[in-house]
Amino acid sequence: MKIGMYNHIIHFIISVSIFSLLLTGCASNKNSPDSSKPPQIPPESSFVMDFSNFTNQQGALFHDGQTAKLVSFSFSDSTNQSGASNALGDRSNWGFAALNVGFWNIVGVLGLAVPVASFVESFRHTPVQQPDTSWIWTYDVPVAGVTYTAALHGKYVNKGVRWEMYITKQGEFSDFLWYYGESDLSATEGFWVLKNTPMIPTELIRIDWHRNPSNNTGDIKYTNIVPGGSENGGFISFAKTISNSFDCAYEIYNKGKNETTNIEWNSVTGEGRVKDTLHFGDTNWHCWNSQLINSECQ
Repeated sequence: MKIGMYNHIIHFIISVSIFSLLLTGCASNKNSPDSSKPPQIPPESSFVMDFSNFTNQQGALFHDGQTAKLVSFSFSDSTNQSGASNALGDRSNWGFAALNVGFWNIVGVLGLAVPVASFVESFRHTPVQQPDTSWIWTYDVPVAGVTYTAALHGKYVNKGVRWEMYITKQGEFSDFLWYYGESDLSATEGFWVLKNTPMIPTELIRIDWHRNPSNNTGDIKYTNIVPGGSENGGFISFAKTISNSFDCAYEIYNKGKNETTNIEWNSVTGEGRVKDTLHFGDTNWHCWNSQLINSECQ
């Protein structure tokens, strides 16, 4: 009788152990990538901030010869801001917001042209696996009439992917590590670090991003990380939420002036508001309606 009971206990312990191992294996596989398949490149929204709600409507505001200075991370010419606001008349609240956002769009178009173009182009190509199990996407990308060769490296690391983008311009530089970053396996969060240029290879911008594909929300933040720069720490962030009132928002921090500009708007109606203590002289929100005309804040 004792021997039979002992055998039952042993069988029970073995069964429980096997079941536990199976559970552990399933949990491990969930976080373990299939190295025979290429990693998922983070979406364009992880790299390129959306400025379309303002820049598509305000074109003429930037035909004044202004030159974007990449490291200033703010639109700081108050004279031009005032002039544009006066010209807009009763659209001055939206105009001030558009000027600040438009400046950052210029930074993206001019200062980050090669990194942005090389990243966006990557989705059109098929990677090749390397002997070390990493993957490389290699392709040419034209920027302003010049052809660059891009090589995007992706390698699985602990619960994520390490990314490195090497750029070559024939006759000038070869395999310059222009930016690098990391993302989780499902490409729902991560970061990028961009360098200035091959001639000035110091770090320039850090991009932090998150997204929720199930409800199409997320956020992205550009931060100035120029070593020793006077604007180091300045940033612009963009967030898309599920709010019924203002579902989109920017926060812009001008490090040199210690000035913060907050912008919120409804992506469907176009209604919005802006707050900037230095510009408006108060801590209130200043609103506009669906026609972009100044209105009373509710």
